[in-house]
Amino acid sequence: MRAERGGAALEVEARRRPSAPAEVPEPATVIARGERVYLRTLTPGDLRHLAAWADDPFLERMVGSDFLRTYRRLYDGDAAFFEAALADPSQVAFIVMADDGRLAPVGLVRLFNIHLSEGYAFLETVIADRTCIRKGCGVEAGKLMCAYGLDVLSLRRIEAKVYEYNFLSINSLKRNGFRQEGVLRQAGFQGGQHCDVIVFGILREELEAQRRKEAHPERFHFPFIAEPREG
Repeated sequence: MRAERGGAALEVEARRRPSAPAEVPEPATVIARGERVYLRTLTPGDLRHLAAWADDPFLERMVGSDFLRTYRRLYDGDAAFFEAALADPSQVAFIVMADDGRLAPVGLVRLFNIHLSEGYAFLETVIADRTCIRKGCGVEAGKLMCAYGLDVLSLRRIEAKVYEYNFLSINSLKRNGFRQEGVLRQAGFQGGQHCDVIVFGILREELEAQRRKEAHPERFHFPFIAEPREG
């Protein structure tokens, strides 16, 4: 989940978004491949999927993604969200695709509140396709995004926050080597009730050690290397 507020550029841009329709989607670029999923760049055609995910009460309860909330509430489904998301220097968002031949995306993963000078960012993973839950897709998507954070952004620390009842996300973070670092008591609000938010974190050396444990570390392959962005 995203418990910290970031991506302020999206909110500013929402107030001056144009009414022009979205352009024809450009071919997506594959960023990283795993055994179950691969990550690719966001395209205008993905907006219809974001709209469906933003209206999914299950995802709202389990993740509470401000990325999806911004698209639904501030942009009201406007296609200008696509360009604003790409222009936001405080985050990097990728679409998660299952490597089984299906054409529709299964979720998204992103690093947000990126602070390159301090070397840290927050991780959010959203697996929207129910058929991919409990199959390791979220674990691998998060793993690939963390590898991107190390290899491309040179991060030294990645944080994540989850609602206390989201056991699937808690398990995914632990499987990727994240450690519980604290509890924000009653910091979440879902379904009309307050709940605790659990804080997880992982350091660069811990991520590197986690990657060395992999039987096939070559699967962390980046055919596209982006220049780190200042934020």
